[in-house]
Amino acid sequence: MAAGWEWDDMLFSGTAAYYQRGRLPYAPGLADVLAEVLKFDGQGRLIDVGCGPGTLALSLVHLFGEIVGVDPDREMIAEAKREAVERGVTEKAQWVQARAEDLPAGLGTFSVATFGQSFHWMDRDLVAATTRDMLQVGGALVHISDVKTETRTVDALPYPAVPCAAIEGLVRHYLGPVRRAGRGVLPQGTPGGEAAVLARAGFSGPQRHVVPGGQPLERTVDEVVAGAFSMSYSAPHLFGPRRDGFEADLRRLLLEVSASGRFSERQPSTEVFVWWRDPAEPVPLPVA
Repeated sequence: MAAGWEWDDMLFSGTAAYYQRGRLPYAPGLADVLAEVLKFDGQGRLIDVGCGPGTLALSLVHLFGEIVGVDPDREMIAEAKREAVERGVTEKAQWVQARAEDLPAGLGTFSVATFGQSFHWMDRDLVAATTRDMLQVGGALVHISDVKTETRTVDALPYPAVPCAAIEGLVRHYLGPVRRAGRGVLPQGTPGGEAAVLARAGFSGPQRHVVPGGQPLERTVDEVVAGAFSMSYSAPHLFGPRRDGFEADLRRLLLEVSASGRFSERQPSTEVFVWWRDPAEPVPLPVA
């Protein structure tokens, strides 16, 4: 991770309740693409590392015999458990409050490990090596994120675009010009270069797949506000006693852009990188 910053338990404090309403979903068809690529048989085990409120793991629960979500944030785990109850899948789901660096944590072996826009918050070399050891021979590590390079316009859609640049400016006005993260800052942002990390850990690949987005979405003021509060760099706790003032200013800004309180947006495409634990490696023989 970037110099001058270290993970702490305040990183996503207070954001869990805003995820489901505020975050855009992964592109439709993600589960179908993964099912085709990974040849799921409905009997394997999935571990979702940095699972947040269970968004990704629960979208894949029908493809596995068991899912295990791991996240260090207590509120995220509570939200995941609540959502699993609502979906009626508690018998197939286990939720563990732990840092990825604490794995394997006695959780056993898995056929698939997923990282949904979470890997950059971790000690990546350590977590990659540990995850590889937790995968069955021939298992896969799947790195999932929004496609960052596409342009998504709202031309011909009924409402104005979400004023992302103005929202970012308002956040900077309240919190300063350097990106905040937990109790620290991230002046250089979060790291990239996942491919080199996973290759060092002994994974083969990757196979890249893009699940197409572009579908029109309609967003309300409440949803855009929730989206802001779901981000680590604008988590509610960062504003301290100015939180209510920030929210009032944000709502005022949004209504100035769209008097109806509605915005148009397009679904991001989803990028999938599949890395394999070498299926050709020999299985260690038991010690006599």
